[in-house]
Amino acid sequence: MPALPSDLPPPPPAPEPAAPAPRPRASTALLVLATLAVGYTLWAAQDVVLPVLLAMFFALVGNPIIRLLQKLRLPRFLAALLVVLGGLAATGALAVQLAGPATEWVQQAPQQMRQVSRQVQAFVKPMQQANQAAESFARAAGGEGNRKVEVIRTQLDDPYKALVRTPRLAASALAVVLLTLFFMIYGENLQRQVIALLPNRQQKRFTTDILRAMEREISRYVLAITIINALVGLALAGVLVLLGIAVPEALLWGTVAMLLNFAPYVGPLVGIMLMLLVGMTQFREPLAVALPALAYLALHTLEGQLVTPIVLGRRMAISPLMLVLALMLFGWLWGIVGLLLAVPLLVCAKLVLARLDGMQGWARLLE
Repeated sequence: MPALPSDLPPPPPAPEPAAPAPRPRASTALLVLATLAVGYTLWAAQDVVLPVLLAMFFALVGNPIIRLLQKLRLPRFLAALLVVLGGLAATGALAVQLAGPATEWVQQAPQQMRQVSRQVQAFVKPMQQANQAAESFARAAGGEGNRKVEVIRTQLDDPYKALVRTPRLAASALAVVLLTLFFMIYGENLQRQVIALLPNRQQKRFTTDILRAMEREISRYVLAITIINALVGLALAGVLVLLGIAVPEALLWGTVAMLLNFAPYVGPLVGIMLMLLVGMTQFREPLAVALPALAYLALHTLEGQLVTPIVLGRRMAISPLMLVLALMLFGWLWGIVGLLLAVPLLVCAKLVLARLDGMQGWARLLE
């Protein structure tokens, strides 16, 4: 008699899929060594890395303008060429406008520095006299035989270094211009092809959202900071004109202050020292000497504590401690260019961390 279906033994349970093996975690020592290796590579390859980073940054800023020109039925190649030529024209016009005052100031710099040296000597003369008196007392107490022999070393400047450095700087500037043009023309297509390599639609959408957010926020940041710094430079130039400084020279120092303001903390500190030097060369009274530096300090304080937080808002806020650490790190790695790129790189890192699951705490750490 055939067995009924109810009499048959139950089928064996299907084997459960094996859990994926946990991903091995790297040791702390390995992470430290990898970080040091990446840092050394960025420093050693800065002649290649910096032009690429600058070109990507400029292309990121210029992409919204290119899209606006494309809406006017201009081809992307022509729109990118117009943006690059417009930036070069604006830079050249500014350089031509300031070349005269800058050349005149450089020619008068030796005489002005001698004047500043006399003023500084007049200020420190009492301290020098006290120091000489202390040294005389020490020699009388210890005897002349205890004097240390001072060795003076001289270093000759090699003129060939400047001749070799100038073509390299020109080649780097040309590379930045060409790379910026190529990133503007072909960067969007390259970005689309890289996103197409991602395995699923969710990752593609996530990467696209991050890139668009970075482009939007960086463009907004650069535009806002440029306008704010230009207003600070114009206000400082106006104050210098009111103090009796000639208009061309006032515009020169206003432009210098605007450019220095792109490097937080470090730039304004250098600007205050320059304004103190300007006061020493232009005025005689101690209070008048400090007026340009005090005016710049007041303008920078107003801009940093009131104007910039209102314009940029909370999303672009960066912790001062993290900003100073980033300035030290990138300034040590790449010099002046590193100081200028520190804030945009921090903003990009914050935007990426804020959108990664489990990394929002690191993004809040940067605030």
